[in-house]
Amino acid sequence: MNQTELWSAIQWNDQGLLPAIAQDAESGQILMMAWMNQEALQATMDSREAVYYSRSRGKLWHKGETSGHVQKVKAMYLDCDGDTLVLQVEQIGGIACHTGRASCFFRKFSGGSWEDAAPVLKSPDEIYR
Repeated sequence: MNQTELWSAIQWNDQGLLPAIAQDAESGQILMMAWMNQEALQATMDSREAVYYSRSRGKLWHKGETSGHVQKVKAMYLDCDGDTLVLQVEQIGGIACHTGRASCFFRKFSGGSWEDAAPVLKSPDEIYR
C-alpha cells in the first residue's frame, strides 16, 4: 500500500484527529482512549510505541515519556468506517492511567452512581515526580 492509500483510508475528524483505543494485547482489556493526528500515527508506526496527540497541550505525547509506562504496539486495527483506531499493546509497568490504575476505565455505573471498580496500583505522586 502506498502512502496515499494508507492515509486516504482514514477519516480524520474536523480537527484532523482520530480516536485511538489502547487495548491490552494479552487480556483484551480496554486501557485508555486518546487522540492521534497524522504525525502521531506516523510516529507510532515508525517506533512501534504509542504516540498520541495531546489536545490540552497541543503537541505530541509519547505514552510513558514521564511515567515510564510505555505502550509497545503489537497490532493496529482501523474500523470499517476508517474513523477509529484500536492499538493492541503491551502495557509496560501494567499501568495505563495517570491515576495509577491499570486502565482509565475504572469507574463502573452501579446502583445509580459511579463507583471505583479498580484499585490504584501505584500512587500518581510516585509515578510523576
